[in-house]
Amino acid sequence: QVQLVESGGGLVQAGGSLRLSCTASGSIFSINNMGWYRQAPGQQRELVAGIIRDGRVNYSDSVKGRFTISINNAWNTVYLQMNGLKSEDTAVYYCTASRLRVAGTATYWGQGTQVTVSS
Repeated sequence: QVQLVESGGGLVQAGGSLRLSCTASGSIFSINNMGWYRQAPGQQRELVAGIIRDGRVNYSDSVKGRFTISINNAWNTVYLQMNGLKSEDTAVYYCTASRLRVAGTATYWGQGTQVTVSS
């Protein structure tokens, strides 16, 4: 079992920046894939960014050039640097993890952290 805890969410003005963090505990040796999903009210949950242990990184088209995903050497903490935030980025952001080296795979989920961007 893997436990994920997000932090770093909050309220920010449009054009501002936030840095989300997610720390994994438990059977972290099995993790080969970590990422971030988000869900806004009334909308489907969508993959924002992901990173796989073999080095592959992926982003949704809506955040490319603005968001950056990174992970520490121990592979137990993943970050999402969010720059140039827009009101449409407002959502609950969830940290995810998986054993599979497949983009978008999410077996374990954090509780989520709220990001609110004001216009």
